[in-house]
Amino acid sequence: MTPADNDIPAFIDAHQHFWDLVRNPYPWLQGETVEGFRYGSYEALRRNYLPEDFAADTRGCAPTATVHIEAEWDRRGPVDETRWLTGLAQHHRRPSVLVAHADLGAPDAGQVLAAQAAFSMVRGIRHKPAVSPRAADARRGQPGSMDDARWREGYALLQRFGLSFDLQAPWWHLEQALELARDFPATTLILNHTGLPSDRSPQGLAGWRKALETLALAPNAALKISGLGQVDTPWSAQANIPLIRTAISIFGAERCMFASNFPVDSLVTSYPAIVAAFAEAIAPLAPAERHALWAGNAARIYRIGAHAQ
Repeated sequence: MTPADNDIPAFIDAHQHFWDLVRNPYPWLQGETVEGFRYGSYEALRRNYLPEDFAADTRGCAPTATVHIEAEWDRRGPVDETRWLTGLAQHHRRPSVLVAHADLGAPDAGQVLAAQAAFSMVRGIRHKPAVSPRAADARRGQPGSMDDARWREGYALLQRFGLSFDLQAPWWHLEQALELARDFPATTLILNHTGLPSDRSPQGLAGWRKALETLALAPNAALKISGLGQVDTPWSAQANIPLIRTAISIFGAERCMFASNFPVDSLVTSYPAIVAAFAEAIAPLAPAERHALWAGNAARIYRIGAHAQ
């Protein structure tokens, strides 16, 4: 499925990545292996992905603005990634704003957050908390998790620097996320990748829906609709449109955002296919709701001005 140019309004991509493997350190793409990567093999990602590559992938359906999410740069120098991306944006007008990295459980978390916040493009932080690999193994209180007192001390600093938080965690940890959002109501918590509904069995989808309903109780929580691929399963609009509509019905059109997760989701489908499926999924909604989902919510949550679009 390919979107027709006149069917797709101006939109913001709320989740994309760049990397230059020749000049910069990304251990997970340069020799290390991510065990249990949710799309299986990711060898195809072990190549440079820069604005010209994104332009090629989005030809005919390019966003007006993008939110770059930290891409697992070597954790010893997270501010270096922000500095590199700032220079990239000056030359290519991509990305528009940044979600940077800081280890919230580290002793120097405050210093790193201050350094990241000093860059005008930075809007938030992503630091993946410790999680259980399967719903059946889920437990509370793990070191480095959203329950960890030291990790939460770092999270508490986000408000001081005016930063939001991007959460990547599977749905079976969203009770923790609700507690986090409620304990820090001034910080916007944005759940990545639709809560990772990889288990499409009736039991898995029921658990996912209940978990989204749990987090949606927090008014300061938002949702990025992305990352809907499955391992060893062809990506299809037929399989994913019902999930898109369910997620929007739970969080409301005022708290959901379109996002591509490119180039990671290029492992399972094309950019035009993601755009077209999202357009089809939200077609029955009112024009104001469609605008919010395509662009308005991302512009508000990530503070993307018209000059950056």
